[in-house]
Amino acid sequence: MQGKPVFTHAVKKISEASQVALEHNTLNASEVDCVVAHQANLRILEGVAERCGLPLEKFYLNIHKYGNTSSASIPIALDEAVREGRIKPGNLLLFAALGAGLSWGSALVRF
Repeated sequence: MQGKPVFTHAVKKISEASQVALEHNTLNASEVDCVVAHQANLRILEGVAERCGLPLEKFYLNIHKYGNTSSASIPIALDEAVREGRIKPGNLLLFAALGAGLSWGSALVRF
């Protein structure tokens, strides 16, 4: 895999998927309480934050503890964020990921 093209694809597609989820639900980035994203690379998440107008502080980050845990990264991050009190009932969560075959997706969930 070529690093730069994969990085560019990841930032672009995760950002687009996140924005589509918000637009589809007539919401904007400021209404998101926490972003629980695939923890592949901190630079990717910084790029997504910038493109979506979301402060990086809204992202739950644990990549520094585990590295890229593949498809387990979102469930691990969600569990940790709930246990730490970062996510509370009623919060709007944005899930976003890039996965196998360079597929991508997002979802908004009211916790």
